[in-house]
Amino acid sequence: MCAKMRRGALYSKAQELGCNKLALGHHFNDVIETTMMNILYTGSFKTMLPKLRSTNFRGLELIRPMYYIEEKHIERFTQSSGIIPLNCACMVAAERTGNKRYEVKDLIKELSGKIDNLEVNIMRATQNVNMEAILGWQKGRESFSYLDFYDE
Repeated sequence: MCAKMRRGALYSKAQELGCNKLALGHHFNDVIETTMMNILYTGSFKTMLPKLRSTNFRGLELIRPMYYIEEKHIERFTQSSGIIPLNCACMVAAERTGNKRYEVKDLIKELSGKIDNLEVNIMRATQNVNMEAILGWQKGRESFSYLDFYDE
């Protein structure tokens, strides 16, 4: 919840300042964790996009410049540069137990020890969707089934 509130405040400030872009710090690991959270907890195949136009703030585009950078490289850079990262002040985020993102992060870490290239493969799956082997999908507000095109 706090992420949505924080993003709303950022969008509002960016619009107030006349900005046309809002850059967020999501990175490679955020993308694959979000993808897996959607699969496991919402039963949907969705991911974060590297850029998208805001539907609520006209003329504003959200960009994620660190989309393909792994978290470990960002951590190494901040440590070697003496940058002290700010963490979320939210008590829910501070408490690792019961936090779905941390559970998925831990699951990916555990599976990475057993499956070669797991993280890269999750990311690759977001770019390698075979629409002829999908039961259903959505585009905009419309839903489609493979049966809609079965006899074509």
